[in-house]
Amino acid sequence: MKNTNVLISGSSVAGPALAHWLHRYGFHPTIVERAPALRDGGYAVDFRGEAHLSVLRRMGIMDDVERARTGMGSMSYVNSAGKPQAQLPADLFAGDLEILRGDLARILYDATAHHTEYIFGDSIASLTEDAEGVTVTFERGAPRRFDLVIGADGLHSRTRDLTFGPEERFVKHLGVHCAIFTTANHLGLDHTGHAYRTAGKLAAMYSARHNTEAKAVFYFSSPDLDLDRHDVARQQAVLAERFAGTGWESDRLLRDMRYAPDFYFDSVGQVRMDSWSRGRVALVGDAAYCPSSLSGMGTGLALVGAYVLAGELAAAQGDHRIAFARYEDELREYAEGCQKMGDGVAKLMVPGSRLMATLLNRYYKVMPYLPGKNMAAKIARKTAENITLRDYRAPARPQPGNPLPSHQD
Repeated sequence: MKNTNVLISGSSVAGPALAHWLHRYGFHPTIVERAPALRDGGYAVDFRGEAHLSVLRRMGIMDDVERARTGMGSMSYVNSAGKPQAQLPADLFAGDLEILRGDLARILYDATAHHTEYIFGDSIASLTEDAEGVTVTFERGAPRRFDLVIGADGLHSRTRDLTFGPEERFVKHLGVHCAIFTTANHLGLDHTGHAYRTAGKLAAMYSARHNTEAKAVFYFSSPDLDLDRHDVARQQAVLAERFAGTGWESDRLLRDMRYAPDFYFDSVGQVRMDSWSRGRVALVGDAAYCPSSLSGMGTGLALVGAYVLAGELAAAQGDHRIAFARYEDELREYAEGCQKMGDGVAKLMVPGSRLMATLLNRYYKVMPYLPGKNMAAKIARKTAENITLRDYRAPARPQPGNPLPSHQD
């Protein structure tokens, strides 16, 4: 085995999942994270289909995820008075298994902290590759050498910027911005949510952590605003300007927003790249193939991607040139299918006119009585299951002139 010393940038989902598998196969992962600690909160993420669930089982964290699951039912679309007008079924809204992103990140951290070095409050400043490895300089820490570097640092990946070029070459803005934060469950929602939709805007609340709190969610259509991602005050001001006087619970939620401990704001986009690796650097999860938060596939795809990348590195005995190529061969078609789920969803989520919003609400109202009522959920499940995962515990694929021994868990 070679190239066992691996730096991973990003501690959300893909990074710790990759560290888990790398350690199991004999590598030595280190994770660097810009945030000073694990990020709590965040939106609910869901898993659907055997590919997603089998990775959770193989990791040994299924029981922990089950205990933290949201248990969400259907989502109701309401009018300005809060009266339900239509419902989005649970299997489409929450998949087979749903969990808050922050809770999943904590589970993954707890599963890896005893064997993975975590560096919080720092980030990669530069990467210099040579024939033997990569010299990494950090914003705060001393430079270090690693055999490989993996960017698991999301839609706005610093690793991708340093290795492949500026973000605008790879990130496709879908014409929507979103915000989410924790708030009080003042509507008394019981494992459900309410959403209010008008022209170009959607405001929603859904219960979380067994109804003890709620998540407030806002989507609005807009060209890319190019806001400073670290300027929370400006982001909140923009959101307040967009939704003030919109109706339903919007004004109250905007007041509560000022006290939220976990306010998150970003554009909604996809990442499209011809290659996910260059030399000794590779990307995984949203950094490489973000399907957008509207697709419902991002977290499951990130876990599957981490599983495949680590497995191919193990199968190639650390030969990154072989492993990175096979990682793309195994995953690209699947990733592109997940991205197609996000195409067009923005216009359905945030329709451009009041008439279209009304028509969509009426469609959802009669959808349970239509012949194709389960079509959307079936398409989502088919997309999520459109990959056959290799069992990397099986004998590794031999290289020409250099047969490889098998490797076990």
